Amino acid sequence: MSAPQEKTFSNYNAAQGKHYSQARPDYHPSVYQYILDTHTATGGQLDTLVDVGCGPGNCARALAPHFAHAFGIDPAPGMIATAKELAGTTASGEPIQYGQGDANTFGKDGDLKIQDGTVDMIAVGNAAHWFDMQQFWRRSASLLKSGGSVAIWTTGDLRVHPDSRCGEAVQAVMDEFQARDLDPYMNEGNRIVRNKYLDLLLPWTVPEPVAEFPESSYIRRDWTMSETFMTKGDVEVNMDVLEKVMSTSSPYTRWCEAYPDDVNTENDILRKLRRKVEGILQADGVAPGDERVRGVALGAVLIAKKA
Repeated sequence: MSAPQEKTFSNYNAAQGKHYSQARPDYHPSVYQYILDTHTATGGQLDTLVDVGCGPGNCARALAPHFAHAFGIDPAPGMIATAKELAGTTASGEPIQYGQGDANTFGKDGDLKIQDGTVDMIAVGNAAHWFDMQQFWRRSASLLKSGGSVAIWTTGDLRVHPDSRCGEAVQAVMDEFQARDLDPYMNEGNRIVRNKYLDLLLPWTVPEPVAEFPESSYIRRDWTMSETFMTKGDVEVNMDVLEKVMSTSSPYTRWCEAYPDDVNTENDILRKLRRKVEGILQADGVAPGDERVRGVALGAVLIAKKA
């Protein structure tokens, strides 16, 4: 299914874009390597990359050193301001070009103009759930070369690792937090992420199929509990890091907009979650200030090829 157009991240200002870039973990190098290896093994070239929904440019900066030219496109001025500040270069030494634009007409309208039929890879890291997928697939078909790839990936839920101290009890309060506090602020896009894009509309399942992407060449790979999808996905983190990472979610951002006076106080829903986790661990003998949680981020990569 396609989600309604995202209105939270797209309204981020520069300060919010910077917080997002600092707090949100990046994807593990093995994820980027899998995307690159699959792209080239299936006939993809390494001339031009376009990162759609680039946010502060994390994915563009990770992939650009493998391409001669790279573009990052996002609708949020705050995200683009942060991406430009953090910059990044390509294999040819060119700077990554960043500009505002949307997933319906990227490269055609907006700040950056890209000629049809010149792009080798379109990358979408944890953003496709905000797109009108019908329009996105049509636009991708126009921009890509034959043999080009659309690489889409997402996390799923952040889970407590089974081996984490008091793992079952901590997971239970996380699940309660999700159902009681965050669910009222979730939209269809958030729910598509929780299902790891199994419900995301693909070129052959959109209402008007986009024939340039044959289903026979489609590749999907799911990461398991024993693999690492995020750079901070299977590590023990303290309570400050846990709270900071969870603060980058769009449902929490919407909660903050609804209750601005409670943000960063003891009435903050994330602060309440933190206190519950601290209480569980302290009851098990952990000294105050030493509480840590081992999380694991599962994820999936979807790759569609243009014939």
